[in-house]
Amino acid sequence: MIIESNNKFDFPSNLSDIWRLLNDCEHKLLRENSIVQHYKRNQLIYSEGTSPIYLMCLLKGKVKIYKDGIYGRKQILRVIKPIQYFAYRAYFAGENYLTSSSSFEPSIVCLIPMKVVQQIMRNNHNLCVFFIRQLSIDLGNADERVVNLTQKHLRGRLSETLLSLIKNYGLDTDSSINIYLSREDLANMSNMTTSNAIRTLSAFANEKIVAVDGRKIKLLNEEKLRRISRIG
Repeated sequence: MIIESNNKFDFPSNLSDIWRLLNDCEHKLLRENSIVQHYKRNQLIYSEGTSPIYLMCLLKGKVKIYKDGIYGRKQILRVIKPIQYFAYRAYFAGENYLTSSSSFEPSIVCLIPMKVVQQIMRNNHNLCVFFIRQLSIDLGNADERVVNLTQKHLRGRLSETLLSLIKNYGLDTDSSINIYLSREDLANMSNMTTSNAIRTLSAFANEKIVAVDGRKIKLLNEEKLRRISRIG
């Protein structure tokens, strides 16, 4: 991991959601205690069972939150996009991490010590409300995802995953999803085996819903993809 100078980043713009809630003294406290780190592709950011220390904000790149399951199979729980905060729930719960996190691609993450965040929260009720809201949104998304991954058939699960990736990372100019996933990662996001992910994606390609070129997935028929997601 390479630690970068804080001066290379415009903290007010990169951390705007939190920054606008703070006064000048709190701005200074964050500047003096935050660090920025670079992570290589597939590099571990934090691991399950370790003690939470930092509030993390993804400045650039793509990050996955996952949990190791039975027989070493990983379940990707959610993906993180810039500018999004993560890795703080376990600290508030007073427990070690229940998940792990790593980068899909070279990524830049701002690390803010949770002790500093907690210090600010003691006198800043707006920041407390911010985290309550974020945790509530995450809980709602998690509830919806559990239903999608347990009640939908394979086609519904894969379509839900592709739509989620489009929502988080958008499309390139050629309508390709702006993230290149391995078939294993695609399967781990969709709660299916890698072989099922390959077969289902191939079926979508044959039906002209998507076009596949290696890890590149191009969206051809978003309406049909959404219809498959709805009917499950």
